[in-house]
Amino acid sequence: MAVSIPLFSSTLSSSSISLSSSSKLHFASRTSSLRRNSTSLVIRSSYSGNGSSPNAFNSRNSEIPSMSPFALSMNESSKPKWRRVLLKVSGEALAGDQAQNIDPKVTMSIAREVAAVTRHGCTSCWWGNIFRGASWAGSSGLDRSSADYIGMLATVMNAIFLQATMESIGIPTRVQTAFRMSEVAEPYIRRRAVRHLEKGRVVIFAAGTGNPFFTTDTAAALRCAEINAEVVLKATNVDGVFDDDPKRNPQARLLDTLTYQDVIKKDLSVMDLTAITLCQENNIPVVVFNLNKPGNIEKAIKGERVGTLIGATWNSTISRT
Repeated sequence: MAVSIPLFSSTLSSSSISLSSSSKLHFASRTSSLRRNSTSLVIRSSYSGNGSSPNAFNSRNSEIPSMSPFALSMNESSKPKWRRVLLKVSGEALAGDQAQNIDPKVTMSIAREVAAVTRHGCTSCWWGNIFRGASWAGSSGLDRSSADYIGMLATVMNAIFLQATMESIGIPTRVQTAFRMSEVAEPYIRRRAVRHLEKGRVVIFAAGTGNPFFTTDTAAALRCAEINAEVVLKATNVDGVFDDDPKRNPQARLLDTLTYQDVIKKDLSVMDLTAITLCQENNIPVVVFNLNKPGNIEKAIKGERVGTLIGATWNSTISRT
């Protein structure tokens, strides 16, 4: 599921990534055996230039007119670094203590942080899922494709839940699905999604790519490229990527930056190979940070140092061409 709003996702099973002695990095995060259950958001900051605004469809560096109903005047230091971002939140995060598939307290907390960001003139999108197709494939004769479709439908349930939460605190939100479910959501249409973003609405993208065998990481990277977002913000349950498993090694060091090749060569579980390659080919940096720390979403959007940055440096300006 993906949401386009001013931001998030979740997972069930836990796994880790190692680098240390085995020359593999350890990603301190609970990643699901199937990432098709995670959530992501795309966020756009407002454009405040003189004259007519550029066409948002011509390039990924396009400025987007400021139409957010939450727009506030900001001083230069408070302006977000990213003009449009996609925030991906794991399904595990939505589950909270996992007593239930979706924790209303978690979704409200996310919605409030998103509201704060939209008031800065930003817009975001996300994916999320409560059913992992790969985990269920083979059970009771369920083939992988059917299991994945069930997982996609689960992201739609998350999207509707999150939309209701967002709108309960006054954030205009739209849900778009990768396949048609016109009674409950809009079909995904790129130009319509961008137009919603231009109007300051949050857009939730649901049902992944609409195809089995593709994870929500890949869906997040794809939608990020399509709507000209500048960065993928991956919200997890840990502080970022470490040089060793912090659960086993208290001295594990949080890595400030990584290259795409670091992730690929060292087989890090930050994102699947298809997703990280898509980000590399389109110059989309990825920020991995802890969703559970209040204010981290806003910090990530503003470009403040939080978590681990992949594919860029903190003081650089990303050029999407």
